[in-house]
Amino acid sequence: MRNLRNFLFAALGGVLMGLTPDPFSQWWLAWIALIPLWMLAQKLKVKEAIAMGAMWGFCYHGMALFWITTVHPMEWMGVPWWTSFWIATLVWVLITAWGAVLSGLWAGGMSLLTQRLNVTSRVIMACAMFSGLEIVWSWGPLYWTALGYTQSPHDLLLLQISRLSGQQTMTAAIVAINGLLAETLLHRDGNERRRYAIATISLLIAIASYGAWEMQGDRMISSNGQAIKAGIIQGNISNPLSVKPEGKGIAIDNYTKGYESLVKSGAEMIVTPETAISSLYPNYNPLREKFDRMVEKYRVPVWLGSFGTTRNPNAEDPNNYTNSLFLIDGSNKILGQYDKVRLVPVGEYIPFKPILGSLIKRLSPLRGEVDAGSSEQLVDTPWGRFIVGICYESAYPATFRFQTAAGGRLILSASNNAHFASYMSAQHHAQDVARAIESDRWAVRATNTGYSGFVDPNGRTIWLSDVNTYETYMETVYLRDTKTLYVLWGDWLTPLLCVISIAIYAKYRFHPS
Repeated sequence: MRNLRNFLFAALGGVLMGLTPDPFSQWWLAWIALIPLWMLAQKLKVKEAIAMGAMWGFCYHGMALFWITTVHPMEWMGVPWWTSFWIATLVWVLITAWGAVLSGLWAGGMSLLTQRLNVTSRVIMACAMFSGLEIVWSWGPLYWTALGYTQSPHDLLLLQISRLSGQQTMTAAIVAINGLLAETLLHRDGNERRRYAIATISLLIAIASYGAWEMQGDRMISSNGQAIKAGIIQGNISNPLSVKPEGKGIAIDNYTKGYESLVKSGAEMIVTPETAISSLYPNYNPLREKFDRMVEKYRVPVWLGSFGTTRNPNAEDPNNYTNSLFLIDGSNKILGQYDKVRLVPVGEYIPFKPILGSLIKRLSPLRGEVDAGSSEQLVDTPWGRFIVGICYESAYPATFRFQTAAGGRLILSASNNAHFASYMSAQHHAQDVARAIESDRWAVRATNTGYSGFVDPNGRTIWLSDVNTYETYMETVYLRDTKTLYVLWGDWLTPLLCVISIAIYAKYRFHPS
């Protein structure tokens, strides 16, 4: 019975955290959702704490990532209904379990390392462990539900602290506030309770004060550089339609008329979504000719989402290609190009190919595989260097930080999102909002089915499209050359917390008195 109560308590915390992102958007719950797991980790043995952490993580990541199951049905890819159902379910379970490992390790570490420490030391080590585990997690191909993203796009005031050391600043803040509140509940002494409550309030006031200072309108306006009238075309081509000849024709018509409409409205640059016109570029394609002629007519640069010939000389398959954005203006040259780096397992490449190759190969409707672009590629344009991301690269802060530090002046994010429920698109938009704040850059986000939008450097959404609609929109955005502390130094907070934690543990281990 005691174990059941503990599991339910841990599950409660995980469910509360699962309510923070869209579609529920109860972001404020993140500041209390870790309290149950913290309290359990301070009284349980290591193995029990790991189990509680896994339960908490399975509830959180399972709820936040449930949109993965909406990729079903995949009959348009030639996958039978029941096979599609089991694939979607299995992928959701595996990715959720991977997230549960993270919180399980954190809870186990809290039980093993912090139970006998003072509260200050315990909070520092807790922040170091969670942030460190998230960093390791981000090195892999499956990364989305970091604690920091739970605050985007609704809690912009507190989210400004990510300018200091990136997403892990927000993760550390969430862990610290939860820990101080948990310690307030754990201690019976009234003076100690008051001290921890005051520390909690003081930390929140400090974070909010910094956010208010950063969000002063005059400060942002004074840092804006060259203005560009940027246009977005949201083509709204469903996946089942996109693989049919008539669907390709509709896509060409939508992007051609959208391009002309935006040009006539005064757009100086136009952005289309990921794989907007799914042909091999710059190879001639008669279906694309209508669009090409329109660009040649007006010569306004457009970012075309398409496939490119692999630039990897070591590609195993001659049919391999890149998922790319091409900046073209109707001339005979490509003004800029970005090849997607972070590829989707199964959808764009075959993981564990020697083992799973024959099983997974049949899931792809395209020949060959997508080759990843260079992680160090930089995109130069007639307006200077840009920061570019395709699809779920939005979840990887380091990708955007690298390009910003190298001189990127504006964020472009292109994605499809037609495979999933609308709340996945809302979460994807939240990721781009967080990247705009960290980088102190304007962001232009073009998607196939929504949400497309424009975001300012403080994370405020200037315009957001509807979902599953064809739309065009133009907004004035600005190039910026500012450098946040995060852009300059990267994630310096996590290593600092880890070094302090090692010193704390060494002092306790060798000088327990």
